[in-house]
Amino acid sequence: MNTAELENLLSGAVETDSLEFKQAMAWNRNVFVKDILAMANIVDGGRIVVGIEDETLVRQGLSAEEVATFDFQTMRDQIAPFADPRVVFRVELVVDSGGLTFVVIEIEPFDDVPIICKRDGADVNAGEIYYRSRVRRPQSARIDNSADMREVLERSAAHLMGRFRMLGFDAPDDDQAQFDEELGEL
Repeated sequence: MNTAELENLLSGAVETDSLEFKQAMAWNRNVFVKDILAMANIVDGGRIVVGIEDETLVRQGLSAEEVATFDFQTMRDQIAPFADPRVVFRVELVVDSGGLTFVVIEIEPFDDVPIICKRDGADVNAGEIYYRSRVRRPQSARIDNSADMREVLERSAAHLMGRFRMLGFDAPDDDQAQFDEELGEL
């Protein structure tokens, strides 16, 4: 992500299911783990922009000391014990047009099956699936309703069907002919 892309992302932006703002801070896995798990369970993944006050949307930027704590290897190692299967994410440092530095964490959506929290933490519980609903206030929370669960499961089923097709398994497009044949002359 470059400066122009960051400016485009931030211009008039508000938090959504795929965009989260965090105030200027050092890396702290307890602050980020739920958001990372939740964004991995939405359709296109999501982004967390660190250095923007999330209530007022005032750009704060991060100090050099805060930026230094966002070491990708450390972050990956600290998030990995919470995610089953693993979560794929990237960390980028981006400077805006005013010279402020931001950390952008880009989270990829899950590949085949939803990400389940496999370990208790400060704000997460083992065995729960976290998600950011498109129809409710943007927040990372455990799935607690059938509509959100259905959306996650349908996406997982679509991914698995795609994988089966790649392996050569395919459902017939029209079951009517087979049905008629099975019925015979009834």
